Amino acid sequence: MEWKTSRKKAGEGRGIFASLFPREHDFHTMLEAQADRTVAGVRSFASWLEVLPLTNPVHLEEIEIEVDQMRHAMEEKLINSFSTPFDRQDIYSISRQMDYILNFAKETAKEMHAFGVPPDPYIHAMTGFLISGTECIARGVHALDEDKARTEDEIRHARDAYNALEDRYILGMAVLLKTSDAMQAIRTREIYHHLRDAGRAMRNTLDILHNAVIDLA
Repeated sequence: MEWKTSRKKAGEGRGIFASLFPREHDFHTMLEAQADRTVAGVRSFASWLEVLPLTNPVHLEEIEIEVDQMRHAMEEKLINSFSTPFDRQDIYSISRQMDYILNFAKETAKEMHAFGVPPDPYIHAMTGFLISGTECIARGVHALDEDKARTEDEIRHARDAYNALEDRYILGMAVLLKTSDAMQAIRTREIYHHLRDAGRAMRNTLDILHNAVIDLA
């Protein structure tokens, strides 16, 4: 499913945002761009898992640095902006929590490479649900300006992905705790926890995105 929405032609405005607020900075477009790159980063992490032996995930660090720069540039504009399309704390928090999703994916990859932890079915499954939820977030951010009902629908789908990720975490931990290789279990546990943290950052993003929908109602 394509998750980018079409952009309007120049001069046609931007729905609710354009009609209510002066065009000082387009924070919606900035959030869209960050959401797009976050999805790209999580997808890149999933692709990295498919090639064994695992290599140093330098490409993920490059994407994470790029997104950090996008976020910092937006924060500077946010501080100095007279008006924002919705609560400026929500704009900041959506951006920050999306950044956490990518940060945890990158840290997961770095630790898997450093600790010698190969991907198992639970890591692949949690990563798959992380992709699904992050794609829903991106679609929801793209729709936020003109189709709040679609944003809410994407939020619901993303929550389903988060719950499925949590279920796989629990199942994976149940199996891991029965293994006889204690050191490998400890190493793998760290990976599971990082993926769970990425899922929780996704959940926090959804909560704040829902607040933004309410703010625009």
